Amino acid sequence: MPLLRASGLVAGLGSGIVLTLGCPAAADPRPSAHDVAEARQQAQDRAHQLGKAEDDLTAAQTRQDDLAANAERLVEAYNGELVRLDNARTQYEQAAGRLQQAAGQYQQARSAAAADAARSYRDLVAFQPATAMLSASGGFGAYLQRASVLSHLGSERAATLQQLRDAQEVFGILRGQAAEAYESQKKTAEEVRVARDAARASVDQQVQETEKIRQQKIAISRRLDAARSRVERLRSARAQAQRSRVGLRAGLAVPGWAGSLASGRGGRAAQWALKQLGKPYVWAADGPSSFDCSGLTMRAWQRAGISLDHWTGTQWSSGPHVPVRDLRSGDLVFYGRLSSYPGTIHHVGIYIGRGLMVHAPQTGDVVRISSIWRHDLVGATRPR
Repeated sequence: MPLLRASGLVAGLGSGIVLTLGCPAAADPRPSAHDVAEARQQAQDRAHQLGKAEDDLTAAQTRQDDLAANAERLVEAYNGELVRLDNARTQYEQAAGRLQQAAGQYQQARSAAAADAARSYRDLVAFQPATAMLSASGGFGAYLQRASVLSHLGSERAATLQQLRDAQEVFGILRGQAAEAYESQKKTAEEVRVARDAARASVDQQVQETEKIRQQKIAISRRLDAARSRVERLRSARAQAQRSRVGLRAGLAVPGWAGSLASGRGGRAAQWALKQLGKPYVWAADGPSSFDCSGLTMRAWQRAGISLDHWTGTQWSSGPHVPVRDLRSGDLVFYGRLSSYPGTIHHVGIYIGRGLMVHAPQTGDVVRISSIWRHDLVGATRPR
């Protein structure tokens, strides 16, 4: 294992330092040719050990990056499932409302039919005896005509009741289907959440392992520095400190030209995103003190008056797709791969100009400015 190998290297360096730095002064301070050759070989051995530690660290960092990309994809997939779950809940509530409305209409029609029946019954009871009907104006024919009208009215009422009853049954079926869809979506969202949490745990574990290897590499490097001359050690420390300062500020300072970003909604969104530089990446966070990738872009465009979901899947379709050569400040730049399922797009940044974007890269990092040119760039969208 890389960790064990690195640990062995650290242990082995202790004796080397004694040989190099702990030798008592001899009467003749000039080293012999054998001493020089031995010291040179020892330095080469230490450099070889440091190279192996660097290889181990590179492999560990690669594993960490792969796990982080997969975890980010699952985070965005979970965000998408939450959006779909909310839609399924809305559809169920609408279906339940329609069923309740249909039941009320059926009950009102049924009450009206009962009232009609009661009136018809009272009218028939009030009819005159048959002899009186035959002698009355219109005679028996008028009576039959009146009875036919009453029967017709009853048939129309019955048909209306049947139609309302059928509608009520249909809405009941639709409500049942919506309830099943909602429960199914809840189950899917939970499964994706479990996968997301497992992926995040894998990333966290790999971050710890990578950090252990990094610390071991640092220890080896320090012991190697101790085996070199004081001049070389001081120069290396100075150069390393300078590189550290440059690396710390890389991507965290607002460029001078950013003050003249294009106006309009895109410019406002980009300007707001620049103000978030240095804030830590946190899974599924959407501010104000931390963000994930789609949480940052959602809040930036919210400041510009555009509402986006917290998911790269729907942000990808939030406006027209624009060619990369035509990018403007505020455009969203996406990474992953294109397919019929938008969840394969796992990262998004907000373009600021000159081939640069503001984005929340991954766990352990902060909101920063980076180049948009990556191998997994799939396209850009201009929200509206």
